[in-house]
Amino acid sequence: MDDREGLKKEVRALLKERNAIMLAHNYQRDEVQETADITGDSLALSQAAAESDAKVIVFCGVHFMAESAAILSPEKTVILPRMDAGCPMADMITPEDLAREKEKRPGVPVVAYVNTSAAVKALSDICCTSANAVRVVDSLADDRAYMIPDRNLSHYVSLRAKKRMEWWDGYCPTHERLTVEDVLKAKKENPDALFVCHPECRPEVVKLADHVCSTSGMYKFAASTEAKTLIIGTEMGILYRLRKENPEKKFVLPSKSLICPNMKLITIEDVKTSLIEMKNVVTVPEDIRARAKAALDRMLAVPRDF
Repeated sequence: MDDREGLKKEVRALLKERNAIMLAHNYQRDEVQETADITGDSLALSQAAAESDAKVIVFCGVHFMAESAAILSPEKTVILPRMDAGCPMADMITPEDLAREKEKRPGVPVVAYVNTSAAVKALSDICCTSANAVRVVDSLADDRAYMIPDRNLSHYVSLRAKKRMEWWDGYCPTHERLTVEDVLKAKKENPDALFVCHPECRPEVVKLADHVCSTSGMYKFAASTEAKTLIIGTEMGILYRLRKENPEKKFVLPSKSLICPNMKLITIEDVKTSLIEMKNVVTVPEDIRARAKAALDRMLAVPRDF
C-alpha cells in the first residue's frame, strides 16, 4: 500500500471515530473526492449532511459552502479543513454593498446565488442555484428581480425568465477565463464533440454551447447523451467523476486555465489534521443563520412546476 492509500484509510478511520461525514465538492482534488462519503454541488452536499446522523461535517469546499452546512445543521460541528479556502465571487459582494443596492430598489426581491456569504443570504429574499435559478426567479410574485452576485448567471437567467432583471457585477474568475477562442479551438480539434458549459461562463461562450447546465446537470447529460466526446466548460475537478462514471467517453477541457486555486487548497493531509485537532470550525451567528435559512427555505419551497 502506498502512502496516499494509507493516508486515505487513516482519514476514513478518523471519520468513523468522530461520527463524521466527509463531503467533497465536484471541483475538489481527485484524492479528496475519492475519500469522501458524498461528492456533489454545494447545496446538495449541505442537504445530505443535514439528513445524515453524523455529528461532525467535514466540508471539502470553500467557506460559503461550509457556512451553508452550518445554516442547515446548527446542531452539528462543521469543519472546513482550510479556512483560507474562499470564493472570490462570493467575496465580491458584502452585506454593506447589498444594503445599498436594496435602498436603490425598494421592494424589489433579491435573489442570492448560493455562492454568497451567510450574511449576504440573510439580507436576501430567496436563494437559487445554477440549476434552479430560472425557476426561482419566475416563482417571484413581483415582476422585477435583483440578482447577486454573478453577472454571467444573471444574464443567462434574464434571457429565460419572465421578469425584468438587474444584477450585481460579480463573476467567477475561473469560468471568466474561458474564452470563445478556447472553445472554437477545442471544437476544431474534436469536430464530433458536444460543448457543455456552466452558466457562470461569459455570455459569448454560453452562446456556443450545445447544452448549458450546473455541475450536477453535467453528470446527467454525460450519462444520457449519445455523443462520445464532450468538451467541458467548467472547473477541471469535475473530470474525475465524469471519467469514472463514463469510462467509454472522452472528456476534453478546452483551457488549462479552468482550475480554481481555492478549490484545490484542501489536501488529504488537511482533512486528517482537522479531524485529529477538531479545528477550523465554521459557525454562523444565530440571527444571521435564521434569516439566511429563511432565504434557503423559500428556494426549497419553489415547486418544480408552477
